[in-house]
Amino acid sequence: MDLHVIKGPPNVRPFVLVHGIGVSSRYFGPMAKELSKHGTVYSVDLPGYGTAPDPRRDVELADHGAVISELVRELGLVNPVLVGHSMGTQIVTQLAVDDPTLTDRLVLMGTTMAPHLRTVPRASFALFKDMLREPAHSNLVVMVDYLFRCGIPYYLRQLPKLLDDRIEDRLGDIRAKTLVIAGDRDPIAGDGWSLRVANTIPDGSFVEVKGPHVVMFTDPVRVAALIADHSR
Repeated sequence: MDLHVIKGPPNVRPFVLVHGIGVSSRYFGPMAKELSKHGTVYSVDLPGYGTAPDPRRDVELADHGAVISELVRELGLVNPVLVGHSMGTQIVTQLAVDDPTLTDRLVLMGTTMAPHLRTVPRASFALFKDMLREPAHSNLVVMVDYLFRCGIPYYLRQLPKLLDDRIEDRLGDIRAKTLVIAGDRDPIAGDGWSLRVANTIPDGSFVEVKGPHVVMFTDPVRVAALIADHSR
């Protein structure tokens, strides 16, 4: 694991950002800068991603979750807002169920693959469609991370973990107040899936913003403001 910190105002809730498959904390950059106006931001590179070393072993979603839990406790973070994007939503929701004392606030952005997309061909096509909708700069960041910082072999080992996970089976057990954010042009978490996620969580709410899957890159100011409001 590797950690990137942007200091914010003291004595307010910190934010912990958990990225999706293949990428790294880099794509949180514009939003993290905005969010740091409201609290300190901790952006994590999960094991094998970004600047974090290759763990050279099989890594489950639960292993990634354990890294986040350990980070929160080691840093002494009190009630941080756990913000997950794509695969990161799978990690933070599992954490919220396994360790409900860790936080009472979650944010799920671009919630991971809807059930009907959880095959390699369908998932790959959805990702391809999203690339056509993302701005060039976003695609560049993502592609460099996929190809050179994560690498295709590790990505292919991680993909079955994402596709086999049934996030919908644990949503009803989440007790944290949860904000679900989705882009109105998201081919991965759109078509009513994100709204269904929010409605299944007992204290869930849903906001749709303009943009495709990587909404925190395409509209960092609005997304940061929504997360900051949710943290209060």
